[in-house]
Amino acid sequence: MYRTLDSEKIVATLERLQMRIEDRFPGRGLGAVCRELTGIAVEAKTRAEQIAAPNVALRIAVGSVLAVGIMLLVSVLRNVDFHPTGGTLFGVAQGIEATINVIVLTGAAALFLVTLESRVKRKRALDDLHGLRAIVHVIDMHQLTKDPAMAFQPGRQTPSSPVRKMDPFELVRYLDYCSEMLSLTGKVGALYAQSLSDRVVVGAVNDIEVLTTNLARKIWQKIMILETYGPGAMSGPAIDKNKG
Repeated sequence: MYRTLDSEKIVATLERLQMRIEDRFPGRGLGAVCRELTGIAVEAKTRAEQIAAPNVALRIAVGSVLAVGIMLLVSVLRNVDFHPTGGTLFGVAQGIEATINVIVLTGAAALFLVTLESRVKRKRALDDLHGLRAIVHVIDMHQLTKDPAMAFQPGRQTPSSPVRKMDPFELVRYLDYCSEMLSLTGKVGALYAQSLSDRVVVGAVNDIEVLTTNLARKIWQKIMILETYGPGAMSGPAIDKNKG
């Protein structure tokens, strides 16, 4: 019961996070990114289930190839005389060669069709994971200019500096939302590894998990600076009371 990820709960958590972001920062781009991530999670739930389901058409094709191959093999064996006399030795050799050819061709065709199913599923999963990797970098771009030092020294800006209107508390909340989104993105990716035990797909999911973990660690370094060196309003009770 608790050994697999529940895609419904991942989607529900993202929807809740989206509402929290829009309540705290209405009209900000981060809310739109979370909305996009929620849509991707909804699609991932369906696509992961489709990837996990067997490809009936391909499996019927494999069965058909094997059936035809067995019929040909039986036909060849019936027409080979395995008790040769001097004049039929060449015919026996031809019969053996034909038998080997049927076995090799049938096996090759069946193997191609069997691996074709896994290759099709792998490509679909990797395409979706590529989209997840892209949104990870979009989230990182939103937190990139959130410099905790500027929250303490807002006057030291140039005409080209980004607009910074958030106080330290709001900055902590914004960064925390980014960290949560990164973590949930990794969980959406894990749905594919859960549905398809393919080495390449699992490796791609692990790469996304490492990427999100490293970026979240960078964000938490900023949060720690704000909570450690911020003004008295950033004390623990104040954050817990207003957290959302």
